Amino acid sequence: MWALTSNKSAARWGWVTPARAAALFLLAGVVALLGMPAEAFAHGVTAGDKGFIMESSGMLLVPFMYLGAKHMVTGYDHLLFLLGVIFFLYRLKDVGLYVTLFAVGHSITLLLGVLTGVSVSAFLIDAIIGLSVVYKALDNLGAYQVWFGFQPDTRAATLIFGLFHGFGLATKILDFQMSSDGLVPNLVAFNVGVEVGQLLALSAILIAMSYWRRTGSFARHAYSANVAIMTAGFVLMGYQLVGYFVFNQG
Repeated sequence: MWALTSNKSAARWGWVTPARAAALFLLAGVVALLGMPAEAFAHGVTAGDKGFIMESSGMLLVPFMYLGAKHMVTGYDHLLFLLGVIFFLYRLKDVGLYVTLFAVGHSITLLLGVLTGVSVSAFLIDAIIGLSVVYKALDNLGAYQVWFGFQPDTRAATLIFGLFHGFGLATKILDFQMSSDGLVPNLVAFNVGVEVGQLLALSAILIAMSYWRRTGSFARHAYSANVAIMTAGFVLMGYQLVGYFVFNQG
């Protein structure tokens, strides 16, 4: 149902060629890259939060819940992906389904990644997270039907990218070397905070979207909005890949 809605919306706007879409996101990408501060890119953690995580010991449930909620509310990559996920969802039932899939994936890899010590370059994981934003925007634009003649399973994609989002955060936490004293309850509290933050951020997005959908500008600018989301995803992905190659060479 979601895919059909997305494709009908894309058809109503009049789908453009891949070349024109590329020109649009390249132009918007230059503007976005010049206008965004460096700290606005994915999975940033403030120096104060980093110091607290590294120096904390024992069970600190409330502080870690706060850190989890703060990470989600200020996480540009998570918010962009969630915006793409709910862009054409009008029923709360559908919103709940996809957000739950994302939360399940996010929770699994966050907990398992830290507890098992499995770590990959945070730059590469964050690049994949940027790609997830691009993927969802293209899905909303109906690109896969036009380019490849099929519609990917959006539920599976949401779960899979949720796994990557959680793994990215787990990788970042492993870099901070959390104390083993109180590790499990602190991780659970952090994850609960992440989900609370997700609900808060999602509520704000849904309120804004509900007002926008009541206006005539939604139909006129929904295509442009998804191009902008796609552009932001490419910028996030490119930023992380540059960081990966620069730091590896250093």
